[in-house]
Amino acid sequence: MRLPLLLSLFGLIHVMPAPVAAKVRVVGTLPDFAAIATEIGGERVEASSLIQGTEDPHFVDPKPSHVLRLNTADLLICIGMGLEVGWLPALLAQSRNAAIQPGGAGYLDASMFIQPEDVPTVADRALGDVHAAGNPHYYTSPAAMRAVAEGIYKKLLELDPEGRAEIERRWMEFATRYERKLAEWKAAFAAQGGTRVVEYHRSWVYLLGWAGWESAGALEPKPGIPPSPAHVGKLLQTVRDRNVRFVIQEVYFPDRLSRLFADKAGARLVKLPSMVGAAPDVRTVEDKFERIVKLLTAPSE
Repeated sequence: MRLPLLLSLFGLIHVMPAPVAAKVRVVGTLPDFAAIATEIGGERVEASSLIQGTEDPHFVDPKPSHVLRLNTADLLICIGMGLEVGWLPALLAQSRNAAIQPGGAGYLDASMFIQPEDVPTVADRALGDVHAAGNPHYYTSPAAMRAVAEGIYKKLLELDPEGRAEIERRWMEFATRYERKLAEWKAAFAAQGGTRVVEYHRSWVYLLGWAGWESAGALEPKPGIPPSPAHVGKLLQTVRDRNVRFVIQEVYFPDRLSRLFADKAGARLVKLPSMVGAAPDVRTVEDKFERIVKLLTAPSE
């Protein structure tokens, strides 16, 4: 009687499914970081973000749900350069997760992969919301986000060595596709010549530099200071003869003065998706840049 029982147990052991590998729990401050981690890690990651694509990343209301996610996270990916300084440190302290604190194995400052722009020579709050480490809005540049994606890929390999084959395969697929799109996007911008634009907030310096376009000024008199009629009027006089084609801004900024300025300057106001999720069909970083390129280079209707 014992032999048949043992054989039955042996058979059960062989048909039982292998244990499912624990997923790497990724939390990005930006939805772009979560989207990239998902594309590269696939089923081996569980990714979410603290910021929605329609929110201003400078100002985020901390929530208990943020703390809970950070408490169980294996990897935190942040923008860095002081952009989240007003809200992220408090969340990290409450998370009680040593791994994702600055310097921890699960902490990734994505700005380490980019070349900073607009680094001030002096730190002076009278200049507005100027970040000492430079302009933190590198996520508006396709090239910068390619570098960030590679950094995320390497960190996932570090945290999930058992998933190396799958992660490397997905990375190669992503990188090949993205490089092809980079060339297409670059060509689309180049075909427009050295276009001049006015920004609402100085968020687009990385995109404009990569595209070979020029910023003729910003509606904010200083970074983080709302536009005033006086400044907008002065800027209008400055750019009147400079052939400004677009006024560009994120979806979360008010647009009353932007529309007024665009009308007076003979330009077109374009609201650009600065982050994944800024529009319902912008689900990936590639979706985001496809939308930006189309809005700025396709013939206007």
